[in-house]
Amino acid sequence: MSAPRDPEEVTAAGAPAVAAIPDRTRMGAVHLTVADLERSVAYYERAIGLRVHERGAGRVRLGTGGEELLVLDERPGAPPARGHSGLYHFALLVRERADLARWLAHAARDRVPLTGMADHFVSEAIYLSDPDEHGIEVYWDRPREVWEGQVAQRMTTLPLDAGDLLRELRDPAREPFDGLAGGTVMGHVHLRVAEIAPTVGFHRDVLGFALMATFGAQAAFLSAGGYHHHLGANTWESAGRGQAPPGSATLTRATVVLPSAGDVATLAATVERSGRQPERLDDGALLVRDPSGNPIALTAAAP
Repeated sequence: MSAPRDPEEVTAAGAPAVAAIPDRTRMGAVHLTVADLERSVAYYERAIGLRVHERGAGRVRLGTGGEELLVLDERPGAPPARGHSGLYHFALLVRERADLARWLAHAARDRVPLTGMADHFVSEAIYLSDPDEHGIEVYWDRPREVWEGQVAQRMTTLPLDAGDLLRELRDPAREPFDGLAGGTVMGHVHLRVAEIAPTVGFHRDVLGFALMATFGAQAAFLSAGGYHHHLGANTWESAGRGQAPPGSATLTRATVVLPSAGDVATLAATVERSGRQPERLDDGALLVRDPSGNPIALTAAAP
């Protein structure tokens, strides 16, 4: 079976399970290394519409004015991490369908290269790749009552009706665009992994995410609180492969935000009982790695 590059799901199957992780768990900032920081910042400002929140020595934090969504660390000359476990894409979730339409109109006017567009039934999504080949998704969720409880049966990939999406706008050719809409959040993170079964064993049985859907032995989608997915994993480009060689442009942290510090401590204890030792980072987050070596940071929501 040939592997889709993006969009992510073809047709999902499998019965949802009940999540042990708290329902209000969500995704937070994604941390990446890049070969040329200024090149990447220019791309994320111009093409994606993020804003710089903070600059430091070799590091830039970006978002839409609220909490940070993306942290870029420079690793000069780093090659892309293609063909290995790591990031498949991170997904920026906008609040309204008109926000996605406005972003698509901008991409068309400014000739931003896309890698795909799809209607997943649960969402409408547009896909890109940054200068270091880090995958990006910009998407909008259909109302939850449309798909809740039907994720395994209904999540799919169909062509996106771009014309219908753009009809959200009065005049797409002239619609102002001054950046990605405020209130955009990190909706989900999709990982490249070496094998699906041990990946599910970790994210479901250790971290406590519910398995919402699978695509044979090639992909799985997991979530908290009945969401269609907070975490995706596939082997389409990475079957049997570990992390990219040191010095590559790669994922250094996908953040899972739990409701409280107590929830983090409880989950850390579960991780330790599984035989893994979380690493405490400088900002207090706890870093764990899935069986493919992908780094997951556990942190608490701001009070």
